[in-house]
Amino acid sequence: MTCHCPILRAWRWISAPDWLPLARRGFTVVAIDNCQKLLDELRARSGSLAVAAHNADLVEFRAFVTGQPQVIVCMGDTLTHLPALSAVESLLRAAAESLPRGGVFAATFRDYATRTLEGEQRFISVRADDARILTCFLEYQDQQVTVHDLVHEKENGRWRQSISSYPKLRLAPEWVASRLRELGFSVKRDATQSGMARIVATKN
Repeated sequence: MTCHCPILRAWRWISAPDWLPLARRGFTVVAIDNCQKLLDELRARSGSLAVAAHNADLVEFRAFVTGQPQVIVCMGDTLTHLPALSAVESLLRAAAESLPRGGVFAATFRDYATRTLEGEQRFISVRADDARILTCFLEYQDQQVTVHDLVHEKENGRWRQSISSYPKLRLAPEWVASRLRELGFSVKRDATQSGMARIVATKN
């Protein structure tokens, strides 16, 4: 899982980490993220659960895993935050090499490749309450989309604006599914109600 820390520092709706339900079901969880804020939250909420949190590059996950993992999970928009398609391929290859037969690789990510939004469709209202408004603007390139986050926060009765931007990969769900099949996985693919691509791949 990855995050964009500048916005999370301003935004106080940080959801519970996705790893805790797995730990509660008895899994030993190795969580890798490049956002220290989320990792600190995970440590604070995990209590006595078997959770180890590391601030690192998720492509290098095998450096932090002892033994053979049964499940590898990349939820949220993790894959699109990787720097290039080659990094995604490296991660998928490492997952295939690490998982046993019957092991599962699961991922969700935003599909910026199948459809290119145009005009005012590129402005997306993400969240809003009485004190904060988060809007995203998308700027498309060939293999990436630049996401501009505009956050308005009310302080002492006045609105303050902060802007940040970051690149994300235009990652086609069928491309990911095809690579996983080539690596020996059986793949199921669908989309969530919010439009996130969802892939569950089982090692043959």
